[in-house]
Amino acid sequence: MAAPVRHTVSGLTRGWWQFEKLWAGGFGSRSLSLETAPLNNRSPWRLLGSLCLQRPPLISKPLTPLQEEMAALLQQIEVEKSLYSDHELRILDEAQRLAKKKADLYADVEQDEQDILLVQDLEDSWEQAFLNFKPGARITEADKKNDRTSLHRKLDRNLVLLVREKLGDEDVWLLPQAEWQPGETLRGTVERTLGTLSENNMKAKFLGNAPCGHYKFKFPQAVRTESNLGAKIFFFKALLLNGDFSQAGKKSHHVWVSKEELGDYLKPKYLTQVRKFLLDL
Repeated sequence: MAAPVRHTVSGLTRGWWQFEKLWAGGFGSRSLSLETAPLNNRSPWRLLGSLCLQRPPLISKPLTPLQEEMAALLQQIEVEKSLYSDHELRILDEAQRLAKKKADLYADVEQDEQDILLVQDLEDSWEQAFLNFKPGARITEADKKNDRTSLHRKLDRNLVLLVREKLGDEDVWLLPQAEWQPGETLRGTVERTLGTLSENNMKAKFLGNAPCGHYKFKFPQAVRTESNLGAKIFFFKALLLNGDFSQAGKKSHHVWVSKEELGDYLKPKYLTQVRKFLLDL
């Protein structure tokens, strides 16, 4: 009985040794290695993160004639189908008490006059408050002066921030951007860009982690090389929460413009890509 057991154990040992040999040899293929594979050559394209910072509308747009007619119709339907408010119920109640007073069926005349006077005072105060109310102007001083560096313009429109940067020997208007650094995400690059726009900690809400658009261009022949062909720009949207552009000595280096005004500043091909992801509802 001992001999068969020794034979079995010996066979298992030889089988395990052959398995280890095959594993080390990769079963006839390349052996596995834990060493880090050499990195590929650096990409000839530079990666940039660009910030599409928008100031949302602060007031509603004026109604068109058709919208005004529709609003009036809906208001009429709402009034016809609505219930009485507390104030209207109070007026009806006092009207009934006045009727009883005239019929000498109401005893507390003094209390009745006090309540009626209070309701009338309320309506008078509301009327006076309405007459004293002055709505803000839709057209601001910045609109009158066409001051596009001001954030307080075109209050009923989306505004986009553009900055002027030196690219080579040319001053170019574009969306704020920064070059991607190893170890950070593209959104992190754009967040870093936001931090450089204001000395007063401008705050914005980013709309997602994925780019909303991209633009690729090649560098001029004079500076283009095989290892430096051009740049790929990835755009990220953000809504301005508070703050404004403020950099020392760069008052005229930025503008807040609407979608229609972008053509006054951006290059045609760049403008085409930007307009694809801009909505002006």
